[in-house]
Amino acid sequence: MQKPTVMKNYVCMVVLAVIASAAANAGDINIECSKDSVNITWTIPAEFIPHATRFFLGSCIPSDFAILPSGEAELYFKHKYMDCNSRRRPKGKRVIYQNELTYRPKTRAHPADFTYPFECNSHRDQNTWIPKFNRPGVGVAEGHGNLIFHMALLNEDLSAISKSNEVPLGSMMPIWAAVEQKSHQPMLLLIDECVAAATPELQPAGQYYPLVGNQGCLLASTWGNSKFLPRYHSSAMVLNLQTFKLAFTDEDLQVYINCKLVAWDPEALSEERKACNYVKETGSWELLDDPSQSHLCSCCDSSCKYRHKRGADKSRGIAQNVVLGPLRFVNPSDEVGPRSTSRSDLK
Repeated sequence: MQKPTVMKNYVCMVVLAVIASAAANAGDINIECSKDSVNITWTIPAEFIPHATRFFLGSCIPSDFAILPSGEAELYFKHKYMDCNSRRRPKGKRVIYQNELTYRPKTRAHPADFTYPFECNSHRDQNTWIPKFNRPGVGVAEGHGNLIFHMALLNEDLSAISKSNEVPLGSMMPIWAAVEQKSHQPMLLLIDECVAAATPELQPAGQYYPLVGNQGCLLASTWGNSKFLPRYHSSAMVLNLQTFKLAFTDEDLQVYINCKLVAWDPEALSEERKACNYVKETGSWELLDDPSQSHLCSCCDSSCKYRHKRGADKSRGIAQNVVLGPLRFVNPSDEVGPRSTSRSDLK
């Protein structure tokens, strides 16, 4: 098998995984990683040519193919990383894109006969859009260590801060959260807890709707289409929240999103510090920043108990409560949402 090509300023790391005996001679693979796309040439034996459409890069089929004089065939995959369901994971000054090549002679309900995982590492684009910190309608809170926490409602295409605070019921509401780090060491931004309430300050006897709880579990993803989106920067994240009808709202009542944000050591993820999405297709929880460590999310269905260690939180991270609002969920309907409850304050 040929060595994967390494392009200047970008690194492609390829690891051969489990190869089933039925596909042990599935051919040579050459991978070229670039800034935002990947080019793959997969040479397959002649006996596989009738099944060329059963070779995949993630969710993508070959872009093209050619029959070689030897009788073999070359399959070509030329795609943007995110076009084929690659997983994007920021790490320091790099962005890691993870995907896999598979041969699936049967439907996706059956396991692949051949699996070839790979990673492409590229330098993060310094010109990536990051919302400005001085825009109106943004929740801001200053924490210790020269850290400033922000929350804002983004527009539908995530290109800028929304100019309106009205959101149609049932639609997706992208909430951006970030920590401005100044001279502080690089930190990972986590949304530890979030609730929707009728007031900017949570009242002991007031109603609220839990959105994120259990130290980073996106509870709203269990009953709607809400999701933590892939990160564009380690110090920020986007909670894409599906709006729902609140029992305490009417045409004139406003909604506030109260969240506890945490700036944390990116190398110290645990059951107490994480960001987890519920995946309905598998009925399981998945860790946003590294799906291979999704076991950290296994407590989301029970209780992720906080194990306090003296001095550990202070040295590894800083927490701050931030409020976004007022917002208005317009055009009430019978959308299904979670049950409301009462609480005194964010922990």
